[in-house]
Amino acid sequence: MSPPAEFLSTVQALVQCYQAFEAHSAAHIRTLGLTPPQFDIVATLGNTPGMTATELGEKTLITKGTLTGVVDRLVDRGWVERAAHASDRRCQIIRLTQSGETVFARVFPEHMAHLAARFAGTSAAEHARWQAALRTLEQVFRKEQA
Repeated sequence: MSPPAEFLSTVQALVQCYQAFEAHSAAHIRTLGLTPPQFDIVATLGNTPGMTATELGEKTLITKGTLTGVVDRLVDRGWVERAAHASDRRCQIIRLTQSGETVFARVFPEHMAHLAARFAGTSAAEHARWQAALRTLEQVFRKEQA
């Protein structure tokens, strides 16, 4: 049995929604002096003791090759450092420096406020409906992974 023809419209709507969100978010992140991948790493490392590159890649969905370059540039800016792993000498912990924590404390709340402004006037019921629909759609794609 073939899927209903509506699936293409659903995929298109999902992609267009994500692209609109990403464009809006990225434009603001650039005004904060970061690229979207840099923001992603700083935001992910904020309020943590750091993590391995593998963990950071899983949490940010940045590919390993791109992750290394972005982390290198953040190290050059003095916002991130690599430290020896306490129990595994084969890997390093990537963590924010004090300067990086200062950047996180400035840019993360500012960007969250920027995004929140787009949701001004939406009700809790609308948020619940959107979240439920997105979780249902997510499960459509997770079925084959189980």
